[in-house]
Amino acid sequence: MHNLMCKPNQHPDNMDSRIKAILIAEGSADIEPELLSTSKALASGPSTAGPGAGIGSFFFRSGGHLVRLEHWRHPDAALIVRRIDEEAAVGGMYGGSDDVVIFYKGRELVRGRIEPALLHCPEQAYITLSESCIFDCTFCPVPKLRGRTKTADEVLIMVDDAYRTGNLRAISITSGIERSPGEEVTRAADLVKALTKYNLPIGVSVYPTEDSSIRLKEAGAVEVKYNVETMDREIFGRVCADMDLDFVLASLKDAVSIFGRNRVFANFIIGLGESDRTVREGVETLVGIGVIPILRALNPHPLRPDLMDVCPDAARPDADRLLRLARFERNVLDAHGLRANVSETMCLPCGGCDLVPHWDV
Repeated sequence: MHNLMCKPNQHPDNMDSRIKAILIAEGSADIEPELLSTSKALASGPSTAGPGAGIGSFFFRSGGHLVRLEHWRHPDAALIVRRIDEEAAVGGMYGGSDDVVIFYKGRELVRGRIEPALLHCPEQAYITLSESCIFDCTFCPVPKLRGRTKTADEVLIMVDDAYRTGNLRAISITSGIERSPGEEVTRAADLVKALTKYNLPIGVSVYPTEDSSIRLKEAGAVEVKYNVETMDREIFGRVCADMDLDFVLASLKDAVSIFGRNRVFANFIIGLGESDRTVREGVETLVGIGVIPILRALNPHPLRPDLMDVCPDAARPDADRLLRLARFERNVLDAHGLRANVSETMCLPCGGCDLVPHWDV
């Protein structure tokens, strides 16, 4: 059991960084199907991007914090989500159709509400263009799923539908690599140009090319994300054999010069077998060039059992480690005058998958 667990008989109504760390570390919960259908939490369906591709999830909000959990039905799940009826509500705060309590290993952990998703996450149209990838990173199921590529017309219809709800605050575009990185950058840039009519901030996450940053900026994007995946070079060579870490780092540095500070990000997976020292050094390297790292808990996927062949020490990080590293990152960001809570698109303003500095810690 995580030593961050609440003391017996405590029933916190508000999630804090300690509780969110526990939820992220567990990653999935048993939840009544009726709760998902009532809240429209799965309105956009399972994720089609990255390590969580193909898995359904829902969002839980409490105390100003948001967390994304995968859902599954299992009597032995560590996290169990149940509805709070009106009689069980405390002080009238909870008891609505989307209000729930989360139990952790049989004890009440936190109360809050199921948050409706718009397109992949609350208040954003976060859309995957190519749902396949020629790169075969061993932690990612996308190459195995071999999904389709959305047409520009499909994406425009999706965004327009989201815009009509009145709840759309940002547009985020990500993509695998159907045939080449350059083709994906072209596809993303063309879409950004078409989406600027909504006068909303647009962010893009793709594998970089030599001119991707300037092309995306000129198209109308305000933020960009190029993922390093891991800053442990030995592990990187095993899990991301098709990628070039030095090129990604150079592209990130170039992106900062084009998009500016607080506008360039990189996913950084925690749990591939790297040491805390390597993570700390990696965070300092990225922040030193003006990039905000997004420390993402490893999400082992059933379609990628080969991950354990190349990374036998890989494991989802526990709550203590997630919280410790998030606090370290905040200190480094503060020392360099960067702020994670001013971002407008993609992962940071959502915050469902990560402990976000300046929001959660």
